[in-house]
Amino acid sequence: MTNDFISIILKGLALGWSVAWPPGPINTEMIRRGLNGSFWGAYSVGLGACCGDFIWAVATALGVGLLLDQENVRPILGIISFLLLLYLAYIFLKGAWVQWQKQKRGEPIVFDQKEQSSRRGFFLGWTMAMLSPWNLAFWLAVMGAQTGDPMSLGESLLLATSVVTGASAWGLVLTISVKFGARFTSPAWETVTRAVTGLLMLAFAGMLLWNIFK
Repeated sequence: MTNDFISIILKGLALGWSVAWPPGPINTEMIRRGLNGSFWGAYSVGLGACCGDFIWAVATALGVGLLLDQENVRPILGIISFLLLLYLAYIFLKGAWVQWQKQKRGEPIVFDQKEQSSRRGFFLGWTMAMLSPWNLAFWLAVMGAQTGDPMSLGESLLLATSVVTGASAWGLVLTISVKFGARFTSPAWETVTRAVTGLLMLAFAGMLLWNIFK
C-alpha cells in the first residue's frame, strides 16, 4: 500500500470521527435508545446513518452530487428533513406524556420493543442521513477539498469508506459508553429520555429551518 493510500485512509478516519461526535439528531436518538438498554437498537441508528453517508459519498464521487447541489434542490431536502424532525419530536413528546400519565397512575413502564428494534433504528438513521442537505454539502466539500491532482474514483471511494469507518467507530464508542451507563438507570428514564429527545428534535428542526432561510 502506497503512502498516498495510507494518507487518504488516516485522513478519512480522522475526518469521520471528528464530524460524527458533535451533538445532533442521530447521536441524540442513539443515546436515548442506549439508555433504555438496547445496544443494537442504538448502534443500528448510527450504522444506518453511515450507510446513508456512503451513498451520498458514492453519488458525489460519480458526479451525481453536483447535479443535486442546486439552489432549488437543497431547500427541498431541508424542508423534508425539517418535517421528519418535527414528526419525531411529536412522537417522542407524545410518548413522554403517555409514560408520565402511567407513572401518575402507578402503572408499570414497559419498553416498546418494536420501537427499539434494530431494523427500525437502521432505517431511521439512514433516512435522517439521506434527507439531510448538509450531508450533501459535506461530501461535496470533502471530495472537492483535496489538494494536488484530482483523486481517481478508487481514491474517492477509499476516502469515503475511511470517513464512514471513522464515523461508525465513534458510534460504537458512544453506544458502548451509554450501554454501561444504562445499568444505573430506572424505567422512569424512558419518560425523561423521550421528553428530552423530543425537545432536542424540536431544537434541531428550528436550527435547520433557520439555516435554510437565513
